[in-house]
Amino acid sequence: MRAPLSRLPSNEPRLPGGAGLGGQEGVVPDWRAARHLGGSQTKSIAGSRRQGDAGRRHHRGCRRWPRCWTRQILNSSGTGCCTPCCSLASNQVLMEEMEEELKCPVCGSFYREPIILPCSHNLCQACARNILVQTPESESPQSRRASGSGVSDYDYLDLDKMSLYSEADSGYGSYGGFASAPTTPCQKSPNGVRVFPPAMPPPATHLSPALAPVPRNSCITCPQCHRSLILDDRGLRGFPKNRVLEGVIDRYQQSKAAALKCQLCEKAPKEATVMCEQCDVFYCDPCRLRCHPPRGPLAKHRLVPPAQGRVSRRLSPRKVSTCTDHELENHSMYCVQCKMPVCYQCLEEGKHSSHEVKALGAMWKLHKSQLSQALNGLSDRAKEAKEFLVQLRNMVQQIQENSVEFEACLVAQCDALIDALNRRKAQLLARVNKEHEHKLKVVRDQISHCTVKLRQTTGLMEYCLEVIKENDPSGFLQISDALIRRVHLTEDQWGKGTLTPRMTTDFDLSLDNSPLLQSIHQLDFVQMKASSPVPATPILQLEECCTHNNSATLSWKQPPLSTVPAEGYILELDDGSGGQFREVYVGKETMCTVDGLHFNSTYNARVKAFNKTGVSPYSKTLVLQTSEVAWFAFDPGSAHSDIIFSNDNLTVTCSSYDDRVVLGKTGFSKGVHYWELTIDRYDNHPDPAFGVARMDVMKDVMLGKDDKAWAITEGGITKGATIGVLLDLNRKTLTFFINDGQQGPIAFENMEGLFFPAVSLNRNVQVTLHTGLPVPDFYSSRASIA
Repeated sequence: MRAPLSRLPSNEPRLPGGAGLGGQEGVVPDWRAARHLGGSQTKSIAGSRRQGDAGRRHHRGCRRWPRCWTRQILNSSGTGCCTPCCSLASNQVLMEEMEEELKCPVCGSFYREPIILPCSHNLCQACARNILVQTPESESPQSRRASGSGVSDYDYLDLDKMSLYSEADSGYGSYGGFASAPTTPCQKSPNGVRVFPPAMPPPATHLSPALAPVPRNSCITCPQCHRSLILDDRGLRGFPKNRVLEGVIDRYQQSKAAALKCQLCEKAPKEATVMCEQCDVFYCDPCRLRCHPPRGPLAKHRLVPPAQGRVSRRLSPRKVSTCTDHELENHSMYCVQCKMPVCYQCLEEGKHSSHEVKALGAMWKLHKSQLSQALNGLSDRAKEAKEFLVQLRNMVQQIQENSVEFEACLVAQCDALIDALNRRKAQLLARVNKEHEHKLKVVRDQISHCTVKLRQTTGLMEYCLEVIKENDPSGFLQISDALIRRVHLTEDQWGKGTLTPRMTTDFDLSLDNSPLLQSIHQLDFVQMKASSPVPATPILQLEECCTHNNSATLSWKQPPLSTVPAEGYILELDDGSGGQFREVYVGKETMCTVDGLHFNSTYNARVKAFNKTGVSPYSKTLVLQTSEVAWFAFDPGSAHSDIIFSNDNLTVTCSSYDDRVVLGKTGFSKGVHYWELTIDRYDNHPDPAFGVARMDVMKDVMLGKDDKAWAITEGGITKGATIGVLLDLNRKTLTFFINDGQQGPIAFENMEGLFFPAVSLNRNVQVTLHTGLPVPDFYSSRASIA
């Protein structure tokens, strides 16, 4: 006889004790996990989710951007458009909406030689030099650390030994933490952003502004996120140039330029009508017929519209980008940890040697795909916003119509009592007009707010689409992370409540003219629509409520004489230990089955109804008792494909010579449970294993080979033998029996969590499961003595 396989107890955390609601015993349930019955059909409890499929959208023309650009970003190449109609000329109107994305926050003009700050924002190179502030060495972060002084308001963080952030920056103002901070007041850029003037006039130099040396300890503050950083010895040259943004600005400016002219007209050039892609020349119709006849070798040349030809020129390969640290090296890889392109020398020198790097082209395509997927969600929000604006504009017209109709009714009622009601009529009309103006003001304010957000969202989308067209992987990856974050942030801003009207169109007022004339001064508006009452308390149908194993089925109905309809019901159960109630089902059905309860436990259940007005009182509490012992079979859904089932899934064997694992359908996390397995076939000493396992145990190895199972294997087992498994979760132990005799002492201790009965076998073994058995008498008496 071989000793049982020893398994170390799992370190997995135990599920909350006494809260055994859910898919299996010991799992806390909620309404998503419960299944409810309606008639003869089982329905899903979780509400239906809106399915968004960008691929199903119909292409209706480039002017309708939610259709066209979605097709564009989903094409296989990741670049180009779905049809030629999506050329730069056809998108000219839409591109104007992204102009705000293309302007520098300092000068308010289009970016000129933009650089990327470590915070992912952009600045013109000249503007960056203009807002530099020189800090004294005694106040620099390095000197502060050397002197051991406390942390100031500017707590700098090292970023690749190039820049230092100030997460505690409170905004723009004087640098009070610097001993010799400039006292010159802040200036304002054309778009309202406050910037700092230089600390001192730049010295005269024969170098260009981009190459001129930067004063030592220069500090720059991002005008958008207000983060400050100290420049290193490279100065502004340490910041990469945003060539993608330059390309987008160039295309945008070209789209607004005048019409293209013929390049072969002798005197006054005429407007070009075609461009030859092979010749790279723009032709008007007369020059095309004269200089580019459609015959001979020129017949194979491709003629395209001028706007499309201009786009083809812009899509020509750009200059390969170089590393900011090693200007003679091209970017060849992408550092996943630092989220930046790197060159071969960066990897060799050790700066990124221990970082994870990936191919530049692969990351370029991956980030383009991520940005495209993020734009799908933003496209849906923008589409909903446009529809919402139409709804709001219709509300304005409806409010106007309802106001006119209401005033007419009010005047008709007041004319009948004209002698006594003249002064009161004026007061009531004033109140109606005030309500009218209030409703219009609220709706118009919401229209204005939503229009601004939609314009910003559309501008960001158009900018992202232009960035996706960029063919420079390095330049694209420099800004892709920031764009993806901005797209997700903008999408989150279109959350719940943003696209919901803040005002109704109805005037819920009515004039009551029934009182006598002496009560005329007490006349006032009353609500036109009386609120409906809450539904009646539901009644639990005891004859249809029952428990089976560790499941409970409950049924209820509305009182027979109830006249107020209910829109739905809320079913609540406690945790089986007298704890708090929790919702396990919310919906319209009147019958629900909850699975995964604890065995041998008592649960309290109650239900209430609800409608738009509110919720009804709770029904009477129903006490439910689950089974003392467990009845279950083997689970075909979670077993290995080589397992063969028979006898209503109580008997199993295997079609393979290798060991395969099969689990029981029921899991246990509380109580004492006992089951047996009989050996129907046992050939050639196959060495089966019996015990318990987690749901995620390996199914293609012997039970107990990983840390997800606890099992016993006995070489002396013969045909007809009976294996008993006793799982005592009160004492957290696992014990085995062979032919009604305990096999050694307790096999495993400290058993915590959710466990399933488990067996591993091959084709030489066949076993049958027996459940619903009581705990052996000698074990019960010994447990009571202990």
